Amino acid sequence: MPIYKDSFDTADSFWSNPITEPKRQFRFTFDVAGLPVWTITKVDRPSFKVDSITHQFYNHEFHYPGRLKWQPLSFETVDPITPDATGILMKMAYASGYEFPDKQFGGNGYNFRSINKVDAIDALNPVTITAFDGQGTSVEKWTLKNAFITDVTMGSFEYAQEGIVTMQVTLRYDWATIERLAGRAYLQTGLQNPPVPDSSVGTY
Repeated sequence: MPIYKDSFDTADSFWSNPITEPKRQFRFTFDVAGLPVWTITKVDRPSFKVDSITHQFYNHEFHYPGRLKWQPLSFETVDPITPDATGILMKMAYASGYEFPDKQFGGNGYNFRSINKVDAIDALNPVTITAFDGQGTSVEKWTLKNAFITDVTMGSFEYAQEGIVTMQVTLRYDWATIERLAGRAYLQTGLQNPPVPDSSVGTY
């Protein structure tokens, strides 16, 4: 059974202790390729699920954990004129290996280059999400490993609207690490086991 270590002397002292401030949704930056951080208005945090394997015996079912799978991550960006976020996303697609048909099989002969993992990763990485506290100190940093674009929705134009054009982008990645825990995530899985170190979930 996991053991939680309370960092306060008494159970009710956290009500008046300022270090218990929760993380806030608006205190973040998202760094991905050439997109300026101020254009990113929203980003998912990395998420995962664990498959459940079922074993049936007589009229009973027993469940066992399977593989951990990291889920796709989406973010939203506004589209300024300068720097042009649409142009940057199009160049990310090109850098990932995409070629327009008339250029790939045009007048200069055939070019068999296509989207591939090496180029798709290089077009974006490193991809990081950093959260801050009220003093501007980084309290959480996610790094998406081997991230690449899987879906881009360019938004829309409409005469009846005056809003800012926004775009939604979805990324796939192999796994994600978390840093800047600074000993704040104590977990011990049993009295005989040592505490799980911060370095087990991130690079320090």
